[in-house]
Amino acid sequence: MRGDKPLVPDPDHIARYIKPTQAPDRQIQATAFMLRSIDESLSVNWLEYLNCSSREHEISEIRNIYASTFRRVGANARIAVLNVGEVREKVLTETKDRRNLEVLHDPIMDEPPDPSHSGIHNLKPDDELIAELILETVLEDYPARH
Repeated sequence: MRGDKPLVPDPDHIARYIKPTQAPDRQIQATAFMLRSIDESLSVNWLEYLNCSSREHEISEIRNIYASTFRRVGANARIAVLNVGEVREKVLTETKDRRNLEVLHDPIMDEPPDPSHSGIHNLKPDDELIAELILETVLEDYPARH
């Protein structure tokens, strides 16, 4: 799983695209953090990798990435911001199997490129408890559209 992909450091932050159906009335649901059976990791973006001067600039860059990589960014879609270390610690300490999540930098270099792309690994499909725990660590959320 890890191979040559570097770990995103615990002090850093990641952003997750939240589909409009996963955030009715701008309230993010745990389903936004559930791994689909066809995925090997939960897709996120490493904010510090963008090397921006502020959170507002990071969010603007993430919106640009979404606009270029997704066919359509929903009008009510959200961006959830999480701290890597807080997510990992919460899941490690509050799961029976002491699940050790890894957040790995996994850039996409196809067209269009997404150099900040990363993934949360060691998840299992349809793991509602872990999705709920991750939801509890959301620090901030923003509209996904400019």
